[in-house]
Amino acid sequence: MRQLLILIFTIILLNSCSDSSTNSEPETSESTPSTPIINYSVTKYFAHDTSLFTEGFLFHNGQLFESTGSPEELTQTKSVIGISDLVTGKFNSKIEIDKSKYFGEGIVFLKNKLYQLTYKNQLGFIYDAKSFKQIGQFKFSNAEGWSLTTDGTNLIMSDGTSSLTYLDPIKVTPIKALKVTEKGYPVDKLNELEFIKGFLYANIWTSDIIVKIDPSNGNVVGKIDLSSLTYEAKKINPNADVLNGIAYDSTTDKIYVTGKLWANIYQIQFSH
Repeated sequence: MRQLLILIFTIILLNSCSDSSTNSEPETSESTPSTPIINYSVTKYFAHDTSLFTEGFLFHNGQLFESTGSPEELTQTKSVIGISDLVTGKFNSKIEIDKSKYFGEGIVFLKNKLYQLTYKNQLGFIYDAKSFKQIGQFKFSNAEGWSLTTDGTNLIMSDGTSSLTYLDPIKVTPIKALKVTEKGYPVDKLNELEFIKGFLYANIWTSDIIVKIDPSNGNVVGKIDLSSLTYEAKKINPNADVLNGIAYDSTTDKIYVTGKLWANIYQIQFSH
């Protein structure tokens, strides 16, 4: 009987120690914080030419410039660069490239020059920013050319991957590559770009998302979900394609977005 009591006491003691040991180790669960969602509001909207397959979208000298591509299946489209008039909704074409040879992509102005990418030719064109006459061209090694912007010193190019290429504007040669990541994972399909107050903003192709990128390290620090605008665009024009185009007017501190074949350009407001 005494041995039985000792055995029972020993079992109770061991269970007590086990429970005590378990309780003495606090549970720790660290979750990676989600990328902040940037809230926005639509302040105005303007008419947009629905024949424009938007590739580049930016302000220069107070005017809204747009460049377009020309998919073979969309016979009404052209590869052009011109000015979209926010008052009339009309598009004033300044440059047109041969759509049988080239598919026009992104554009940027820097130091009295206008730079334009083509899609798969690994070739870009340079124009005089006032006369729009071609004054040169350049080659690049990226498999594709998608978009251009500038930080005021360099050209910054997207090519549909998670990498942005910084180019010297004189030689138009690579200086460095910036890998864009969100919580440690690469962000692919970076498309139309805009540089706003020290940060890069990029449309993600085939999505309704614009990401805000810290150029010092490539980290995505914010996201704007414009799915409601895409929904509205397709409701107005069933042929409307994806969101593509973010333009910043630094003189008025206004931001505008649109998409391929959209009927509207939207002026949006968010903290930036």
